[in-house]
Amino acid sequence: MVKKILFVCLGNICRSPAAEGIFKHKIKDRDLEMLFFVDSAGTGGWHVGNLADSRMREAAQKRGIELTSRSRQIEENDLYEFDHILVMDNDNLQAVRSLIKDRSHPANKKIKLILSYSQDSQLNEVPDPYYGGSNGFDEVLDLLDDAIEELIKILID
Repeated sequence: MVKKILFVCLGNICRSPAAEGIFKHKIKDRDLEMLFFVDSAGTGGWHVGNLADSRMREAAQKRGIELTSRSRQIEENDLYEFDHILVMDNDNLQAVRSLIKDRSHPANKKIKLILSYSQDSQLNEVPDPYYGGSNGFDEVLDLLDDAIEELIKILID
């Protein structure tokens, strides 16, 4: 059965498309693409239809990772369609959870911070690199790479 994974950040142009790209890159390298459907979304709709931020695409490209998805805004239906919804920070966590009207609904359990899977970082949130320098994009890629590596190990066990 195909597992559906959704990565979520604020605008869906930096962190979540990077997570989507890293996940896709890793499963392709392991010939596991048929086991997963992977997507990303933003809690806001400012960038709908746009490619990922050019700085994030460039940083990912240096690692051999293509970021080709177009920004979209998360919809309530996503909460029921996806098996795992992984958000970048606590603000996104609250925004996504607020889409579920019934606080006791089981969908709440599948929404988690992506860095809860991290093995190497003490951080709980992936920082937003949008207003920072180029080092921020590399830091985000490093954090996501670590967490996604562990996530994939758990999902394929």
